[in-house]
This record gives sequence, structure tokens and C-alpha cells, in this order.
Amino acid sequence: MKSHGPWQIKKTNHILQNPFLQVWLDDVVRPDGQDGTHVVASMKPGVSVLAIDDQQRVHLTNEFHYAVGRYSLEAVSGGIDAGEEPAETARRELKEELGLEASQWEYLATVDPFTTIVVSPCRLYVARGLAVGDANLEGTEQIEHVVLPLAEAVDQVLRGEITHAPTCILILRVALAGAAG
Repeated sequence: MKSHGPWQIKKTNHILQNPFLQVWLDDVVRPDGQDGTHVVASMKPGVSVLAIDDQQRVHLTNEFHYAVGRYSLEAVSGGIDAGEEPAETARRELKEELGLEASQWEYLATVDPFTTIVVSPCRLYVARGLAVGDANLEGTEQIEHVVLPLAEAVDQVLRGEITHAPTCILILRVALAGAAG
């Protein structure tokens, strides 16, 4: 058996593996000493980038997302390709999705949007000093470029209209840093 915090893993059964997601089911001894199972889904690590222009407006994507079955207003986000540095992914995704390049980059933190059964680390970046170019969307992407004053984006987070967790964290952290600075 292998220790995993207060859990003991007796056996791991791999259920699914593709470039974006791995799912496995562990036979375990739970913290209470009882036998059980625990499923884990591990997603490809990713980045989210909040682009902010000189007028304190945020540049977001509005796109239909298959899993939630609706349009979602979000910071630029994407998966880190094998061998790619997270900062490189952030620059690539910002250019591909919104056609933006930035001269100033700030790494804020890595967050775990889920912690019970999903492993999905997301690195958060803020991009400033924006230059506008052409987007280069993938075949699955139909992205609307939305520009909002930062204060309006904060209001949308607080009203529950922006729900993508990394985007909410980015918007609120940037707003709080501006209020403190």
C-alpha cells in the first residue's frame, strides 16, 4: 500500500487517458479505516491571462464551452503543451485567441480550481502594454473579443455573471491590488 495523506492506496485502476484528461479509480483504505474507492481526474495544466489596457479595461473572451453548455466570459485560457513553459503558453494563447501581444507580464500565482477529485493547476498571468494584431483561432474556437472597464468586470464577478474561477480570481486580485496601490 502507498500512503496518500491520511489515505492508503491499495490499487490504482486507470480508466481513461487522452492528451487532455486522465481518470483513475483507486481502491483505498479511507481515513476512518474503512475500505473504499476514490476517483481522480487529472486535467492538462493550464494558464489564464487577464489582459489589461492603458484605460484599465480588461480584454476577455466570450465563447461557447461544450462542458457547461453555455457561453462563458473569461480571461484567455489554454493548456500548456508538452515541453512548453507556462509563460510561453500565456503569450501564445493571448496572441491566438485575441490577437494581442503584451510588453509587460506578471505571474500572479498557481491556483487549483478544484481540489476533491480533479487535479487542474492553472497559472495566472496579467498582461499589460498591449499591441493589437490578428487572432489565429483553432477550428473549435469561435471567440468574441469583449472589452470591459475593470470595474464592470468586478461587478459581473460579484453578480455571478462571470463564473470561470481563474478569471474571477484574476479580476478580483487585480482590482484589489489597484485599490491598495
